[in-house]
Amino acid sequence: MRTLRIAMAQMNPTVGDLTGNLHRITTWIRNAKKVKADLVVFPELAITGSPPEDLLLKAQFVEENVRVLNEIAQVCRGVVAVVGYVRQGDQRDPHSFRPSMRSASRPALYNAAAVIADGKVVGSCSKWQLSNYGVWDESRYFLPGRRFPMLLVNGTTIGVTICEDMWSPEGPTSVYTAVGAEVIVTIDASPFHIGNSGSREQMLATSARDNGVIVAYTNMVGGQDELVFDGNSVILDQSGTVVARGHVFREELLVADVNVEAVSRGRMTHGRKTAWTRKAVSAVDRLVVKGAAIQKKKRTRIAPEIAEPLEEIEAVYQALVLAVKDYVHKNGFTHVVIGVSGGVDSAVTAAIAVDALGAEHVLGVFMPSPYTSRESEEDVVELARCLCIDVQTIPIAPTCEAYRQSLAPAFANRPTDTTEENLQARIRGNLLMAVSNKFGHLVLTTGNKSEMSVGYSTLYGDMAGGFAVIKDVPKTMVYGLARFRNARGPSPVIPARTLDRPPSAELRPNQKDEDSLPLYAVLDPILRAYVEEDRSLTDIVEAGFDRATVSRVIRMVDASEFKRRQAPLGVKITHRAFGKDRRMPITNGYRIKPE
Repeated sequence: MRTLRIAMAQMNPTVGDLTGNLHRITTWIRNAKKVKADLVVFPELAITGSPPEDLLLKAQFVEENVRVLNEIAQVCRGVVAVVGYVRQGDQRDPHSFRPSMRSASRPALYNAAAVIADGKVVGSCSKWQLSNYGVWDESRYFLPGRRFPMLLVNGTTIGVTICEDMWSPEGPTSVYTAVGAEVIVTIDASPFHIGNSGSREQMLATSARDNGVIVAYTNMVGGQDELVFDGNSVILDQSGTVVARGHVFREELLVADVNVEAVSRGRMTHGRKTAWTRKAVSAVDRLVVKGAAIQKKKRTRIAPEIAEPLEEIEAVYQALVLAVKDYVHKNGFTHVVIGVSGGVDSAVTAAIAVDALGAEHVLGVFMPSPYTSRESEEDVVELARCLCIDVQTIPIAPTCEAYRQSLAPAFANRPTDTTEENLQARIRGNLLMAVSNKFGHLVLTTGNKSEMSVGYSTLYGDMAGGFAVIKDVPKTMVYGLARFRNARGPSPVIPARTLDRPPSAELRPNQKDEDSLPLYAVLDPILRAYVEEDRSLTDIVEAGFDRATVSRVIRMVDASEFKRRQAPLGVKITHRAFGKDRRMPITNGYRIKPE
């Protein structure tokens, strides 16, 4: 039986750390050789990390990424490697927009995959279908490729695609299929959001079935600013059946032997594809690669691993943990500080931080005011005990009084209102930033997506910090994360009373969130429809929601853009997060009209 041993390196690069990424890649190549792999595959932009953004405008960065590629090639013998990098073209890009080069063009750049064998780069393929939606702006940096390398490795024909190229029904996969490819290797840097991994796998299965090819998909893993890549690399046979699947949110080398002989050589090409592929076949570069010939000696068949997919709530929790871990460590921090209040948001944030960094690296600060309840104080003590974290108490009443006295002349004859409430939040923000400044800890903010959506937060107060862990998590899901973490054990870490008490900012006597907002069970579905799905007021009302409530929520969302623009970045876990996913002007005269 003719087989191909594929090793998929689900690696966690750091954007811009070319030396560190070089070390990771060469280590995985050596590991692939140890398991006698014919082919080792790395994620999209593995050398630079993803997304490199405007680092791509620095000529030296692009040149160094090519130098690193050549260093990788020197250690790649006895196995063929496919590595994502940035290719610099010979032609000039007439659409250059770099301010320092307005009068001149710059070299064209391509999102590329290098094919390495026998100690040298033997070929390259450039991404054909650039990503320009959501968080991606690839046309800002790259030109699309138009040539397709097809490898012959130990008698197996292999096509190489990058990310979007695999999803297009008339993209490179159909070209490769038309000229006899048996295996399609796809490299990707696809970030996590709820439902994304399942959708990816379904599209891969459809492509494998429709084209009658084996599909080997390698995805990046790790946190990068607001994105977190989940890995979840997978190999599917020509029927679309999963034969190997990697774990999520974990670096690993997924190794599997694929049965190439079983791939039907009598595949039929649909007429509509044939006309297209005939014009494209001339763009296929056939490469005979001998670098893996050493692997032809007898080897024991490897039983592939098929990791089980995670349930949604566990996947979200693990995504947040990895995002915090990588953001903290990749930015040179060792400790974080969190304002703990006795509420569910700060409790979940603290639990995630402990799971990401260890309890000894997490400091809690409890800042009670005259409106802080006894229950909140007790719940903070219990949370600290369960998580084994140090919590320092800094009462804010004296500072609040000093502020009031200082402002009394200016505020004379004006009634008390939310100004005094927001002073409390801003004092707490100042105290947390002082701790950060003194000890070098990163402040993790605790605001959720529901609050961020409607502006139920204080600018320069509870929004002050360096990383917003649950910024894209709706309030109802925050409770779900808390219950999941308690159920995971070995014992509950979030006090039961924290989950049972009505949520409150405790900025005035007997305050509850529902005094200012609809119930979260009502608010969150409305926000999902308006923010994530772009549904109209009428559509949302027809889904069963009160018109006045929907109108009010929409007004609050639209009026809060100025706050969101000044919030710290946070982890994207939904289909559409605030920030790059949703770019609304702050100065904006358009308002949704009641219908």
